Amino acid sequence: MLKNHPKGLFVALFANMGERFGYYTMLAIFVLFLQAKYGFAYETAAQYFGIFLAFVYFMPLIGGVIADRVLGYGKTISLGLIVMFVGYLLIAIPSGWSLETPRSGLPLVIGGLAVISLGTGLFKGNLQALVGNLYDADKKYDKFRSLGFNIFYMGINVGAMFAPTAAEAVSNFMLKGSNLFYNGAIPKLAHTFLDGSIKPEDTQRLAQLAADQPAFAEMQGNLGEFSMFYINELAGAYHWAFGVACISLVASMLIFWGFRKYYKEADMTEKQKAASAEHKDKVIVLTPQETKSRMVALGLVMFVVIFFWMAFHQNGAAMTAFARDYTQDTVGRGTNIWFDLFGLLSIALSVLGLVLFVMKKNARALRIGGLVMFPAFAIIAYFRIAGYEGVNPFTPQMFQHFNPFFIVAITPIIVGVFSWMARKGIEPSDPKKIGIGMIITAIGFTVLLVGSLSLAGMAPGDIGETRVESGFAVSPYWLISTYFILTIAELFLSPIGLSFVSKVAPPKFKGLMQGAWLAATAIGNYGVALVGILWNKLQLWQFWGLLVVFCVLAALFIFSILRRLENATNASAGR
Repeated sequence: MLKNHPKGLFVALFANMGERFGYYTMLAIFVLFLQAKYGFAYETAAQYFGIFLAFVYFMPLIGGVIADRVLGYGKTISLGLIVMFVGYLLIAIPSGWSLETPRSGLPLVIGGLAVISLGTGLFKGNLQALVGNLYDADKKYDKFRSLGFNIFYMGINVGAMFAPTAAEAVSNFMLKGSNLFYNGAIPKLAHTFLDGSIKPEDTQRLAQLAADQPAFAEMQGNLGEFSMFYINELAGAYHWAFGVACISLVASMLIFWGFRKYYKEADMTEKQKAASAEHKDKVIVLTPQETKSRMVALGLVMFVVIFFWMAFHQNGAAMTAFARDYTQDTVGRGTNIWFDLFGLLSIALSVLGLVLFVMKKNARALRIGGLVMFPAFAIIAYFRIAGYEGVNPFTPQMFQHFNPFFIVAITPIIVGVFSWMARKGIEPSDPKKIGIGMIITAIGFTVLLVGSLSLAGMAPGDIGETRVESGFAVSPYWLISTYFILTIAELFLSPIGLSFVSKVAPPKFKGLMQGAWLAATAIGNYGVALVGILWNKLQLWQFWGLLVVFCVLAALFIFSILRRLENATNASAGR
């Protein structure tokens, strides 16, 4: 799978991996942080989340213009890395919370998010355009373009896969230092206790939960002191977790700047080629009609992906709130393997070793390596699982490692299926894959709809966004199954969409069109916030059902214009 690709692909992959690790570490706890520190209702936190995501994915439109017309790809990407570093540093700065200063540090957080959005705009779309240029630079690579973007996308998710574990490890470590441990029910109860809006039965519940915390014994039963202490310590732990992004960005900088020679030839915009005597003959000029046809096709596809991202990015918003408030927060030994990333990876690497060994086409050294990997990682997995307790707690952000883990695990299978279909001449076109991805997304949320039926009649507002009693909490497998199905949908849509934009975009607008793709994502991300307004107004199954309807309608739309999109793809391939 890694053969027949330019070396610059792997420089871009690892640079992006570091940046995405930091980004998803922050994103895994962002809504939880806003609600824990500032006591925001879910709708308010979802607005912050959706607006931030919208700007993160809208700014690449501006970044694309800057790269295409002024700085070029490499310089714009480098500037983006520096700007993002500053942004993450701002949100990592801790600030105390109190009733007298209930919004302490919030302006700094908002300012940091704005800076991160700007830096991401300079970085993200232009890195994708640079990857596309690698396949344009030598035509022998062109037929491997879609596979290349799948590999690039898998690299993104390797970084994202470790992010929730990193966020949990840092925040838990800091809480432990304060003689505390995480409990998702405490922040909301603590805020209502301090502002005087708590119900008598909830005061009793807070006292019971506080009694389990080692630090409470030192406070002589003072719930007010404990509530203030817990809010500030948990918020501080989250700030430390945000700081992880700064470290990962330094790694991305070193990779991108240190291995420039591998992508130097691709680091040229059409404007720069036209001004270069050496590359002037490589400039591709389209007729106005060809340009219009391609732009319209891209616009139609981008309209469809708005609905995908509106649904998919509920992972950091509604699905995280569902995990915190309605899903079991402890699991037994057998299920805990899913929440222990290193145990999960040990099993995955053991299986990979077995696959490498049994594949007779592999080189002898590779088969021997597989033979060593299989038992070695199986032993590691065994001792890892043997060390689990009978009851294992986990934090809600841990659900967010499933999507990137499944991406890394499933990508080789999906790529293998597409390659087999290509050899048989039955591989779906890129637009058709995107339509199929929308149908699969609808199936994923249908699973969550069914899983929420046992909670019918219990809207989030009924429990004031505190946890349901343990007897009502649903199995984590509903969310795990949904993440698995959404991952398959994402592989049919996101990397394929990046490849489609790279292939169809008019050459002089490559950076702009990658930015436009991300701007469509931005609109979808703000849709997360718009749909979030309904969280406390609909029953859970109705909320998920609304997302199912949106995805089905988007799929029907793309299949209705399929011929037009395929014609645009074929025309670009003929150039």
